[in-house]
Amino acid sequence: MAEKKLPFEPYKIKTVEPLKITTREERDKIIRDAGLNVFSIPAEKVLIDLLTDSGTSAMSNRQWAGIMLGDESYAGAGSYFNFARSVKNIFGFRHVIPTHQGRAAERILFQVLLKTGDYVPSNVHFDTTRANIEVLDARAEDLIKAEAYDPEIVIPFKGDIDLEKLEKFIQGKGPEKIPLVMLTITNNSGGGQPVSMENIRETSRVCHKHELPFFIDACRFAENAFFIQKREKEYSSKSILEIAREIFSYADGATMSAKKDALVNIGGFICLNDDVLEEKLRNNLIVSEGFPTYGGLAGRDLEAIARGLEEVVGQDYLAHRIDQVGYLWDLLNEAGVPVYAPAGGHAVYILADKFLPHIPREQYPGWALTVALYREAGIRAVEIGGVMFSGKDEKTGKDKFPELELVRLAIPRRVYTASHLNFVAQALIDLYKEREKVKGLKITYQAPNLRHFTARFEQI
Repeated sequence: MAEKKLPFEPYKIKTVEPLKITTREERDKIIRDAGLNVFSIPAEKVLIDLLTDSGTSAMSNRQWAGIMLGDESYAGAGSYFNFARSVKNIFGFRHVIPTHQGRAAERILFQVLLKTGDYVPSNVHFDTTRANIEVLDARAEDLIKAEAYDPEIVIPFKGDIDLEKLEKFIQGKGPEKIPLVMLTITNNSGGGQPVSMENIRETSRVCHKHELPFFIDACRFAENAFFIQKREKEYSSKSILEIAREIFSYADGATMSAKKDALVNIGGFICLNDDVLEEKLRNNLIVSEGFPTYGGLAGRDLEAIARGLEEVVGQDYLAHRIDQVGYLWDLLNEAGVPVYAPAGGHAVYILADKFLPHIPREQYPGWALTVALYREAGIRAVEIGGVMFSGKDEKTGKDKFPELELVRLAIPRRVYTASHLNFVAQALIDLYKEREKVKGLKITYQAPNLRHFTARFEQI
């Protein structure tokens, strides 16, 4: 691999966790016992875990100190008020409702707002968001710009929603069938690409013209703000905090999995301004999550979120975070491994159908690549393609595959060093040279919703 400038970690390592090295023969048995599903592999049998950046962050000494200060009172805990102040300082909304993670926030919001036959437009919905919409017999609609489906085009904001499509969609379906519009920042399903401030502002304008609530899926808001700072000239001198505050000033509310850009291992929230909707959401929360001042979380978790949100808007942290992803992307791209361009905010995305062109979509090349990568190197990644997002064509009844067949290498925050990334890159480069040996798969078991978590496979 070419010599590259190493991303400098703006932290020092104080606690270490040993990694278990296994043999190829051991991994072959492990993956077979797991039904060729990397989600079913025991974590202790994984060498480098890039399955997700959700809940996998290393917490800081300040966050661990907060853990010890957590107020575990059932109602009115001081930790809730610290948490709410931290959220309001960035997001600016009047109401803050804690939940145990992001999908709980989505479920509570959608159960209150959606009815059968409704539509929720977005740039691209991720898997749990889509599932929480579809389980209510509503439709999750992706209205991303066409350029997002071309993995070779390099433009600064490939996560932007197509405003013309959004306007036509609202007019075609009617505002009464659209209880809200969501925008995911960054756009996880489409290469981790950012959304521009201009696009956020104009999406808000379209929504409010039609009197539609505009919500932001804010899981990776800080990473998105960093890209705005670097790629929109008028924001180059603004701080991440200032940019984040402007982002949310255009929205009516936000949902967030705190397991991403709040740098914690569990937690989430909904924030909004609407008093009537807040009361409905709070009542829904009490039924399934807990009292409004803990929402399914321990007080110590609320303390960790409060401090993580303060840290994530730090310039040095974000510069390293984005540099790490870019470093791995550069190593793979320069070696000829097909990757989605440009590098995104939290992960590198492999173009699995181009990596394994001999495997047809019906045999799930993305999933096959995750199996091969674990078997050969002990690295766990996740497929974002035909298994995660396929459905049935309403006219033909045949499988309808998503535009992109990707494998995501999600980099946990503050966990791995440059030497780990070098190892990952070399493993993929070596596998690419032997790619003809990788075989396609067929599904032997699948659940009706979010099938990728528990599906089982056989090699063809």
